[in-house]
Amino acid sequence: MTDNYRARDDSSDKEQLIQMVGFKIGKETFGVDILMVQEIIRSAPITYVPNSPEFVEGVINLRGSIIPVIDLRKRLNLETGDYSQETDWILILDINGRITGFIVDLVTDVIKIQEDTIDPPPEILVAGLQSQYIRGVCEVEDTLLILLDFNRILLVDEIKKLKNVADNPQKT
Repeated sequence: MTDNYRARDDSSDKEQLIQMVGFKIGKETFGVDILMVQEIIRSAPITYVPNSPEFVEGVINLRGSIIPVIDLRKRLNLETGDYSQETDWILILDINGRITGFIVDLVTDVIKIQEDTIDPPPEILVAGLQSQYIRGVCEVEDTLLILLDFNRILLVDEIKKLKNVADNPQKT
């Protein structure tokens, strides 16, 4: 009977594991909950949309769906870099029912972390990020992993603008 109890304890430890998709922007390593990720694609042709917010690169057509694409560097006020269609990736995420693409430099791998190893976001800025976008931080293999809270990356009025961009794309 004691062995059965321990077996249940082991399974509850497994339930505390969180799977994150790791990605890089510049030298920083970030993570997003794997349950938010719909798809990961290599860079696709992006159509510029006039009068869109500065951090919106444009829209892509993904199997008939028009999806707004955000430059995550610009959105997080990180050092801007030149994107190239050969080296960049687009994370397609479901954020509260709104499918949105985010340009990142590199998608690394799926990372499993214990929930209790996640520290709360720091009070100060981390690598130029506003702490409101950070869900937490943890160390994975001697690397600081910054867990982003994509539910807070966009403000309500910005989500409305993205909806307009996706619903009314105008090619230039």
